Amino acid sequence: MGFKVAGLHFAVILLAGLTFPLLAGAQEQSEDAAPQDMPVMQDDAGAEAPVAERQIQLVGLGDSLMAGYQLQGSESLPSQLEKVLHDRGLNVAISNAGVSGDTSEGGLSRVDWSVPDGTDGVILELGANDALRGIAPEETEKNLAAIIERLKARKIGVLLVGMIAPPNMGSEYGKRFNPIYARLSEKYNLPLYPFILEGVATDASLKLGDGMHPNAKGVGIISGKMAPVVESFAKALEDNKS
Repeated sequence: MGFKVAGLHFAVILLAGLTFPLLAGAQEQSEDAAPQDMPVMQDDAGAEAPVAERQIQLVGLGDSLMAGYQLQGSESLPSQLEKVLHDRGLNVAISNAGVSGDTSEGGLSRVDWSVPDGTDGVILELGANDALRGIAPEETEKNLAAIIERLKARKIGVLLVGMIAPPNMGSEYGKRFNPIYARLSEKYNLPLYPFILEGVATDASLKLGDGMHPNAKGVGIISGKMAPVVESFAKALEDNKS
């Protein structure tokens, strides 16, 4: 699955300034799962779109970009993405397991308790802080692979969300870091969303006052762009469970 990633040279410049904001505490968790009564959503044309009866349980495992730095819980990526998917007729609950400042090593250390039993799939978004701290890309790849293998051992699906290295780390570092996600996607046969900040990184109106993290509107853009990929992921999980 491929995507055209526009304006990445601006995006990586943005990433270079994430160090201090990413050290903030984890944000509020996303809204609890939808009620048991099967809801009915409205599509863009105003027609009723019935939501699937069985609810797919997803977890967003990541850093501040997943947690929702300086945003309300309802404005975070898991919450907004869940709403978009509901509007598309999917009965999906997405729990927020994002922790600001988290690295791939941190994600590995907490994956067992951050992803509860009963989870169908994980949206895995980690690696930005590894690059910002100059952690060896080989170590990042090793940690992400270990997370994926632990989840697969529990029969939990994984959607991998990619990141790119900031330019201040040098071209050699970027050559080692940037292919990690595509390589892991191919190795483990995982769906991949190549760059989480696609469509947001070059637009100041979609970022917070720090000029780095997406604001609520920016997260909405990200949610809209990710929705088709997550929808396919969720439907595949549903088919595997049936």
